[in-house]
Amino acid sequence: MNPNGRKILIVDDNLKFADIMVQILENQGFQVSMASNGNMGIEKVSSENPELVLLDLKLPDIPGEEVLKKIKEIKKDIGVIIVTGFGGEQTAVDMMRKGATDFLSKPVESETLLRAVQNTLKMRDAQREDEQRKGYSSLENFFPFLAHEIRNPLHAISGALAIIERKSDLNDKFLAQSVKIIQEEVKHLNEFVQECLNFVRPPTKSRLTEVEINEVISIAINIISHMFEGFIEKIKISTAFDPKLPKIYIDYQDIMRVLLNIIKNAFEAMEGGGECIIKTALKSNFNSDSIGIVFIDNGAGIKKENLKNLFQPFFTTKVRGNGLGLAICKRIIVERHHGKIHIESEENKGTTVTIELPIHQDIDTAGVR
Repeated sequence: MNPNGRKILIVDDNLKFADIMVQILENQGFQVSMASNGNMGIEKVSSENPELVLLDLKLPDIPGEEVLKKIKEIKKDIGVIIVTGFGGEQTAVDMMRKGATDFLSKPVESETLLRAVQNTLKMRDAQREDEQRKGYSSLENFFPFLAHEIRNPLHAISGALAIIERKSDLNDKFLAQSVKIIQEEVKHLNEFVQECLNFVRPPTKSRLTEVEINEVISIAINIISHMFEGFIEKIKISTAFDPKLPKIYIDYQDIMRVLLNIIKNAFEAMEGGGECIIKTALKSNFNSDSIGIVFIDNGAGIKKENLKNLFQPFFTTKVRGNGLGLAICKRIIVERHHGKIHIESEENKGTTVTIELPIHQDIDTAGVR
């Protein structure tokens, strides 16, 4: 998340404390303004259109709770963090039920403040993405609705958990373990929601960039190697890259998502050890040339009856899988880059994934459905 230029409004009559928060936030690149009472804060929400409000509950003119209600009426998706010395856990829960994202008790350490601000802005960004994903039919039309219905309670759970974590003695192993379990499950659900949204995200030509695919694959290998540090001693990665490949136009983030997904699948299929071979080569076809990328592993392989379902949304053989990984890969390669993806596999013998990406894409229409 890039803070540059993002607007934050502080509504607090304690000007000395507010000045400290302004300094902390401006040092990070945020654009910050102040209001010393509730009515001024409400006016500034209308006139300045901030993304986030840091709101005190005890103000000289009207209660902070009333300010929260009115600014939410003005701008439903605005992020609000309560920063106050007034009220305890029950007040925090009440404020979050009424639309606040987080609750910080004064005095606030700079690290705690910045973490709360970053988390709130990330949540707001996710909500805005959800709103933009409309106009799809059938299953795709359901995904944004699903994301909205899951994310709202997830944000409340995350905020409440942050309060519990700050107020608890995490030296208690049972309590610390319970907090960790909740955090992991919230993360898992957030990742599932994001995968749903990735599946329906409309491609845009503005995201295309010219790259050397060998370099992109090398970066993906490096990322996976760090993700699977415990496996890396048991799994050998071999590469055979064609050094003369031409540059191609791709959506970098999308193709990186595909590469990471396929290499990750290979690693997970070789938990006991094995070898992953990645090759690139120029492929000449009748109509056009393309770059071929081949991933070969000697892992567990895939049952014959499951091969036909690999690219179907929500089909998975993994205990914690959501079944969207390969479906997203196919959409990215075939629909957004006009390429091909093919999988061959045999149980207990390994899997080969082949991708073809055209070299001469029409940049004006590439990736547009």
